[in-house]
Amino acid sequence: MTSVLLVVAVVLLIVLLVGGAIALRAVLGRSDDADSELERLRERDHQQRRDDLAELERKLAQERSQVAQERQRLTLEQARLGGELTGLAEREEQLRVRSAEAGQLAEQQRLAVLEQTAALSVDQAREQVVAQITADAQRRAALVVRDLEAQAREQGEVRARAIVADAVQRVAASQTAESVVSVLQLPSDDLKGPIIGREGRNIRAFEQVTGVNLVIDDTPGSVLLSCFDPVRREIGRVTLAELVKDGRISPPRIEEVHERARQAVLAGSTRAGEDALLAVGLGDMHPELIELLGRLRLRTSYGQNVLAHLVETAHLAGMLAAELGMNPTVTKRAAFLHDIGKALTHEAPGPHAAVGADLARRLGESEEVVHAIAAHHDEVAPETVEAVLTQASDSCSGSRPGARRESLESYVQRLQRLEQIASDRPGVDKAYAVQAGREVRIMVVPDEVDDVGALVLAKQVARQIEDELTYPGQVRVTVVRETRVTQVAQ
Repeated sequence: MTSVLLVVAVVLLIVLLVGGAIALRAVLGRSDDADSELERLRERDHQQRRDDLAELERKLAQERSQVAQERQRLTLEQARLGGELTGLAEREEQLRVRSAEAGQLAEQQRLAVLEQTAALSVDQAREQVVAQITADAQRRAALVVRDLEAQAREQGEVRARAIVADAVQRVAASQTAESVVSVLQLPSDDLKGPIIGREGRNIRAFEQVTGVNLVIDDTPGSVLLSCFDPVRREIGRVTLAELVKDGRISPPRIEEVHERARQAVLAGSTRAGEDALLAVGLGDMHPELIELLGRLRLRTSYGQNVLAHLVETAHLAGMLAAELGMNPTVTKRAAFLHDIGKALTHEAPGPHAAVGADLARRLGESEEVVHAIAAHHDEVAPETVEAVLTQASDSCSGSRPGARRESLESYVQRLQRLEQIASDRPGVDKAYAVQAGREVRIMVVPDEVDDVGALVLAKQVARQIEDELTYPGQVRVTVVRETRVTQVAQ
């Protein structure tokens, strides 16, 4: 029984082993079929992709061919249009030349017709017109000169002397000799220290800004301001007085107060001009002329105050005109304005008579007044009675005993020339003659003049002063070059 069971078990085991082998073979067969199918699918997919790529390459080649053809067509079209533009430009140039030639031909034909009609050429006609106008002007001028000479002879020398003597006797004008030094009284000698500043920086800044030389010596309670230009000296005096009154003295403060003082002095000049205009009894006048007249209150000519000289001359001219039976208004106006050019001596070149005449003409004065101003020093020959009377009244005012001094005017002219020599150089911002003409202080623009240029400038100015001017002693030339940088903190 046991053997039978063992046999049965062995048989069953064999059957199971045979079945497993068959099943395993079946499974392995199916796996090989799956691998084959997968490989076939992969090959078909690769082939499809290769076909798609080939199709894309074919289409791309076609598009490239089309683009090349279109580019070639555009190149041909551009060349054709360029040829047409060149042809149009050539035709336009031909038309322009033909038009110019036609215009010249028409103008020549018109001139030929005119010359044929008038029996004269263009140059001959122009010469005849100019000759006729010149002859007419000469004839009118001769008539005016003849009338003036006849009128002067009728008055006679005796009558003229009597008129001049009477007019001079009727004028009672006071005369004050001006100097080139102003004195400022100080509340205390302790203020001299702040005026000088640490290591002298305040006094140097004051002299550079104002162009006025400060003289601080042992004289108790006073400071001297020295400058040949009276307007500049007055501005410096007002500036220093304001600084002393306020007590705050520093370089920035000096510049600020100097600008206010300059405006105040200009306003005072306007008031002085208005007062002088009222004193001579004239009518309205241009505001610029009034302001310039007021500036002359601070100027002197040969030691004679210029504004007082103008008022005196106007009164003399008015009385001379009245004695001759003329209307004194024009003569007084011309005499009152005859030295107006001296207010612009530093700003305009040329004689002050010519400068004043140009200024008066520009500001609306009549031609009679303008001519009298221009002729009062014989730069222009006097052609009217008003001009002659202006000359006479100017001579009477200036030739009175004690009216003028020669030395001061020569001194001022020399200092003005010193400043002009320095100011004419390129790169110079300001130039002042200080120390009574013993020093020329030049402020230059630092962006235009470097350190080497400053040295060269000083040598050139010194050499020109040696060549042109005559002076006692030595003249020092100082060139100041400084750079300022200012920022604002907010």
